[in-house]
Amino acid sequence: MLKDSHPYKILIVEDNPGDYLLTSEYIHDIVINAELTHANNFNKGYSFLENPEQYFDVVLLDLSLPDIDKATLFEKTQLFCQQLPIIVLTGFSDIDLAIKSLTLGFSDYLIKDNITSTVLYKSIIYSIERFKIFHSLNALNQRYMDLFHLSPIPMWVYDLDTLAFLNVNEAATRHYGYTNEEFLEMTLLDIRPKEDYSVIVKAVEKIKREGPNYFENTHRHLKKNGEIIYVEICGSVIDFEDKKAELILATDITEKLNYIKAVEDQNTLLKEIAWMQSHIVRAPLARIMSIIDLMHHDNLDMVEKEEFLDDILESAKELDAIIREISDKSTSLLK
Repeated sequence: MLKDSHPYKILIVEDNPGDYLLTSEYIHDIVINAELTHANNFNKGYSFLENPEQYFDVVLLDLSLPDIDKATLFEKTQLFCQQLPIIVLTGFSDIDLAIKSLTLGFSDYLIKDNITSTVLYKSIIYSIERFKIFHSLNALNQRYMDLFHLSPIPMWVYDLDTLAFLNVNEAATRHYGYTNEEFLEMTLLDIRPKEDYSVIVKAVEKIKREGPNYFENTHRHLKKNGEIIYVEICGSVIDFEDKKAELILATDITEKLNYIKAVEDQNTLLKEIAWMQSHIVRAPLARIMSIIDLMHHDNLDMVEKEEFLDDILESAKELDAIIREISDKSTSLLK
């Protein structure tokens, strides 16, 4: 059988000299460059684990040690399960306790009477590789959580069944005015105007049936201070803490919509001004020009001239009012 030439560093915490000797022989049968460190009691093994300058690829931990009870042993060594894989060595009498150790974060358990070179080597390699994968997944998850919490855009995760907030980022707390604790006691309905409740309930039911569109419709949201804002929602269905949830990214487009509305209002006003200048202004101006033309070419008595002058004055007043209205509309464009 080919031997593994990788330089493994292994801590064996075992008080029985015979069991330690047998375990070390099993390891050396398959691993060429195994560097073994032996601790014959828990306190000595614990000191190795606490030493920041000491590194191990894996720990083989006997459950029956003279200086500690099993419950305390699990309690103290469980902290190190986050740092390296720990394999429990046990007898048949402690098998239930060994199985329980897996739920506490330990990598594997081996029954001493059933250990062979191959069994021990396989457990060591599997534990080390599983720990690497688990560690990389945790690191990846942490990176995603950092992206979530450090995002400048409000984001949250909510339960699709209860609508309760499960997680929110700092941008959401800043933008909406609620603390993180307040958010986690709320549901989606608490950030919606009451008249929009039926809309959000129907939208969530559709998401549960069909899944979300990457970009959903624009929604109205309610800040803590009562201000209503318009947001564009981007969502994705995920599993979060064993719950079917949706991850939401909410972009506030209130200012954008207000700007668009202001431009549309200005365009409408410009059209009104243009129409007034081309149509309404021409009517009184045309009357004034016609009256003046008549006064130049016809022989009029004083009564007729006075009537024409009155008509000119009324048309001039009408023209003045129109010019004032155009001026007011033009001034509003500059505000």
